[in-house]
Amino acid sequence: MNSESRFGGFAGLRRHPAVDFLLTFLSARVERARSSETDRGASAVEWVIISAVVVAIVGVVAAIINTALSDGANKVGDCIKGASASKTC
Repeated sequence: MNSESRFGGFAGLRRHPAVDFLLTFLSARVERARSSETDRGASAVEWVIISAVVVAIVGVVAAIINTALSDGANKVGDCIKGASASKTC
């Protein structure tokens, strides 16, 4: 089956070779997407789930570190405010 009959072209109409290439390329992509090759989609979903879990773990660790640094900074600030020559923190 040639590209003119497959894509509804006119018999006497000359098209640019780039258009023929694009139509053939897209046709192959659509056929491959419709085929039984579903492992690629499953693999992509697995990567999205793994990435989401990693992002969640990083977020929790960042929150814990932020809380620890904030508490430490508050302690240092309170120590500086109440400092005198006779006592230490």
